[in-house]
Amino acid sequence: MIGYGVVGQGLTSILMRRRAETVKDYGFNPKIVAVVDKGGAAINSRGLSLEKLEALKKKGSVAEDAAFGHPKMSALDVIESVEAEVVVEATSTNVKSAEPALSYITKAFKTGKHVVTTNKGPLALAMPALTELADYNHVYLRFSGTVGGGTPMLEFAKKCLAGDKILAIRGILNGTTNYILTEMAEKHVTFQQALASAQKLGYAETDPSMDVDGIDTACKVVIMANWIMNKKLTLKNVDIKGIRDVSLQALDEAAKRGNTIKLIGSIDGDKPTVKPTEIAKNNPLCVSGVLNAVTFVSEFAGEETIVGRGAGGMETASAVLRDLLDIRHKLANRLLNSNSE
Repeated sequence: MIGYGVVGQGLTSILMRRRAETVKDYGFNPKIVAVVDKGGAAINSRGLSLEKLEALKKKGSVAEDAAFGHPKMSALDVIESVEAEVVVEATSTNVKSAEPALSYITKAFKTGKHVVTTNKGPLALAMPALTELADYNHVYLRFSGTVGGGTPMLEFAKKCLAGDKILAIRGILNGTTNYILTEMAEKHVTFQQALASAQKLGYAETDPSMDVDGIDTACKVVIMANWIMNKKLTLKNVDIKGIRDVSLQALDEAAKRGNTIKLIGSIDGDKPTVKPTEIAKNNPLCVSGVLNAVTFVSEFAGEETIVGRGAGGMETASAVLRDLLDIRHKLANRLLNSNSE
């Protein structure tokens, strides 16, 4: 595990809580052999104690483990030197260079390790190249937690709509901006007042630009376009406009028509876009607060909308567990097919 913040700790918490069920229901009993945080690493080839990891993190760093700690050991050294099947990469997002996560993922691929990531940066900037590199090294790349948090938006489109052709995707993909626009519309407060409220509640960062300028939504549009619709896009291909200029007057005018304004990310045709869009209040996409919602338009099933919470440590950690189970299932099938040959 590279990065041991809220998502990493959420994953160990879920594995502890559901250990008996994951073994009984899925035959899945993973060993975490290495964890890296800002202070260094903890490594044990026989498996680290999850309970001890949580206690060490509360003290400061997993590297403080007397028996297995390696202070200041880098993530790249751990990925290269430790034997493991999968790297769970859960470091913070950087959309300027995608580093250091991009280097972690490529190093994992080159050492024959599968990757589960919750990091939108590398996918937004280099997803076509990363999927090609994963295929070349015969490993899997999974990233359910990057879109929709714990809500299985990517799996719904990929698995539940298998056999159908998805023609367009439209969605509210950022809970922070949705909260701000909901507050403005319902409480008649300004953008700055709604943003201050979002920051106070922890929905928005001190620097909210990733959210309010539409960049986070655009990253998710890129991921969906590539994974679901087989496009070859990166962040520079998306036309992006955030919500800073949405006025109370515009929301009032929309309300008179029975509508409201939401930040919609869409892939319809060749040009993906992110922009404030007027939609009907009875549109299934018109969710309030920090909820996310995505409508998939497919050739045969028509329009279908999935709604859920788009963020949160435990929610995203549950998506990581889904990805790990998916990789395990694929490896089992690969082994079965090679044995039958």
